[in-house]
Amino acid sequence: MAFHDTRFPVNISRGARGGPERRTQIVELSSGDEERNATWSDSRRRYDVAYGIRKADDLAAVVTFFEARGGRLYGFRFKDWSDYKSSLPSVATSRTDQSIGTGTGALKTFQLVKRYTSGAQTWTRTITKPVAGTLLVALNGVNQASGWTVDALTGIVTFTVAPGNGVAVSAGFEFDVPVRFDSETMDVTLDFERLGSIDSIPLVELRR
Repeated sequence: MAFHDTRFPVNISRGARGGPERRTQIVELSSGDEERNATWSDSRRRYDVAYGIRKADDLAAVVTFFEARGGRLYGFRFKDWSDYKSSLPSVATSRTDQSIGTGTGALKTFQLVKRYTSGAQTWTRTITKPVAGTLLVALNGVNQASGWTVDALTGIVTFTVAPGNGVAVSAGFEFDVPVRFDSETMDVTLDFERLGSIDSIPLVELRR
């Protein structure tokens, strides 16, 4: 996957609009009943960052970022201010926020994940773009300040020594969403005061 490990300007992403999208096939039967089947097993996030542009300099920054990414060619990091950490938005992250596995005595690598639970149902989201310097790791709830590394491009935590059999591995972190531009053009409108505006700047999540 062609990807630039750089983040979209956070002052503009803060005003973006968007969120998760799912695909469901719905077939209405002759009886009036319906059958539903999930086309996608996971959600995919879409955003429109035009809502975050408040001045001409913001627009110039987005155009520059678009050109540097080659339009839709290269992916990049995006901070989704509505969902960017392992804990609730109003709570500081902690080392026990998310379970990322159980030790076997041999396994050294663990994938960062975030779980979304409502009632008896849980969806597990793979986190591939943790933010550097934010990761907290614990074994059986005990903080591990060292003895591990994390790949910031895959979200895989690697221990120097494999956690013991049955040891609970947990983590807390902030993360970005890997996205790309979903348009080949930047349709900018210039007014008489030489200020610019743009109707839509769509982004779409990269799932692979």
